[in-house]
Amino acid sequence: MTAILPNPFIEQRADPFILRHEQHYYFVASVPEYDRLEIRRATTLAGLRSAEPVVVWHKPDSGPCSELIWAPELHYIDGQWVIYFAAAPTREIKEGLFQHRMYALVCEAADPLQGEWQPCRRVFSQFDSFSLDATHFVHQGKNWYLWAQKDPVIPGNSNLYLAELLNPWTLKGTPVMLSRPEYEWECAGFSVNEGPAVIRHGERLFVTYSASATDENYCLGILSIAADADPLDVAAWQKSARPVFVSSWDNHQYGPGHNSFTQDEAGRDVLVYHARNYTEIEGDPLWDPNRHTRLKYFSWREDGTPDFGVPPADYTSVP
Repeated sequence: MTAILPNPFIEQRADPFILRHEQHYYFVASVPEYDRLEIRRATTLAGLRSAEPVVVWHKPDSGPCSELIWAPELHYIDGQWVIYFAAAPTREIKEGLFQHRMYALVCEAADPLQGEWQPCRRVFSQFDSFSLDATHFVHQGKNWYLWAQKDPVIPGNSNLYLAELLNPWTLKGTPVMLSRPEYEWECAGFSVNEGPAVIRHGERLFVTYSASATDENYCLGILSIAADADPLDVAAWQKSARPVFVSSWDNHQYGPGHNSFTQDEAGRDVLVYHARNYTEIEGDPLWDPNRHTRLKYFSWREDGTPDFGVPPADYTSVP
């Protein structure tokens, strides 16, 4: 019997990421204060709602990663726990962008909630520019790093880049750009491709990503590639000309995005994302805390593509 997952699933947690590893589920997300990294763990997916958050890292008072701690993801890479996150040295905006760079925290202990985390390491890419939303996946026996970054010569906020990993904090080879904002639905408010997430189904690999400003225009796009193709061959990727998950005015769900994927205990695929239930935001949207974590079961079409459907209304069962 499918568990009943309420909506919202966890309130005031944006950029949600759920890792299913061995006998546990792990949950990390951006906190409204943007000042710390915390992990929840439970033996069931539903148990994450009541699991006690454990703070594993708190931002320093000054330095390159002392402000605006965004979009953490927890991964288990070659026997090490790794948290990827983005941080800035100040809250200052320069040339229309924050000053975020990408970092990695590593823990070699068996228990990431109790073990010691090493000092954070900067993850360097091909540009010294606004960068964030890194994720990791294993494909074709290799570790891959996928993230969003500003190219100084390309208009807009961020594009999606892919590189192989030498180790969890070091890129191998030359990164390639998989996608840049080009469609109208990717450029509403801001020109954005960010928050990538990876899932494989059948003989294709899919990358979902978030586009446009983080208001009601925020939505999911999708890329795909044959599972046996070279991920660094940009020409092998296909990009949908239409978004695949958008605001529902009927259900009062606005700006669904920054997703990840997990499975429930029965192996059913679950879309993990955040969305607000209103559009009238007072003040700077950055400090509006109500991008709640939400979960939604989804299915696969006969052609092998995911069908995410429509964001369900608050306080309903899913599906």
